[in-house]
Amino acid sequence: MSEEPKIPTTTTASSVKSFLSGGFGGMASVMVGQPFDLVKVRLQTTEGVYKNTFDCFRKIVAKDGLTGLYRGMATPLASVTPIFAVSFFSYDLGKKIMFSLKTDDSKTLTLAEITAAGAFSAVPTTLFMAPSERVKVLMQVQGQGQGVQYKGPLDVVRQLYKEGGVRSIFRGTGATLLRDSPGSAAYFVAYELVKKALTPEGTRPEDLNMGAVLFAGGMAGVAMWTIAIPPDVLKSRLQSAPAGTYTGLLDCLRKTVKTDGPRALFKGLGPAMLRAFPANAATFLGVEYSMQAMNYVF
Repeated sequence: MSEEPKIPTTTTASSVKSFLSGGFGGMASVMVGQPFDLVKVRLQTTEGVYKNTFDCFRKIVAKDGLTGLYRGMATPLASVTPIFAVSFFSYDLGKKIMFSLKTDDSKTLTLAEITAAGAFSAVPTTLFMAPSERVKVLMQVQGQGQGVQYKGPLDVVRQLYKEGGVRSIFRGTGATLLRDSPGSAAYFVAYELVKKALTPEGTRPEDLNMGAVLFAGGMAGVAMWTIAIPPDVLKSRLQSAPAGTYTGLLDCLRKTVKTDGPRALFKGLGPAMLRAFPANAATFLGVEYSMQAMNYVF
């Protein structure tokens, strides 16, 4: 399959719409996916505390109630608009760049060009994602046999800055980019491919019904997390460990494999995959329908 569906012409209005629709999609993603994300991080940052995914769910609910599954949600919910907005805006920008580099008059992008645009989208997004993930992870792992260290997201930022300045707040940036660049490439490619496969002859992908959008979005999430778990494990460990535990990403990889074996790089795969389909189905539903609403307005 060498070419993908026609990419909409790029204007300032389309860029604004991509930015805003990404924000709506991100909000939907957090609301649906937060409990699974919490369990993923707990499994990735502990050893011997939980038997499996469902044991982790059970223990969290037993200790903190159902609301405990939404611990640490304030940070991603507050930051999700800029993060997802920048992601979808950057994907739109990446497609513009790919079009500018084309040597022919084709109005479609090849699969390779969509892959490049998706990978590019992770670069600016990481500047927002990395500190948000750092705060979220610390909020999610506290309360596991230790006292509560942080009063809230702003207190996390204050303590991190006091501990090591801006560098401490952005710890794990490299691991975040390592996770999100190939992950975003798979994410957007899978969405475009599934949409094309579901589009009946003679119709446009933009006219797909809600069920098709949900399925395409869900499969995009599955595609991303199929390859993103190992760097995500390293990111979680880097961002949750006390200062000085690791000298960097490679040191974290070496110590993780030496201490817990290669299987440790796939911790959290269960909840990540459980989360991947519904959370990303919600993301693209929010993106597509908010985009349609904006198209009526401007």
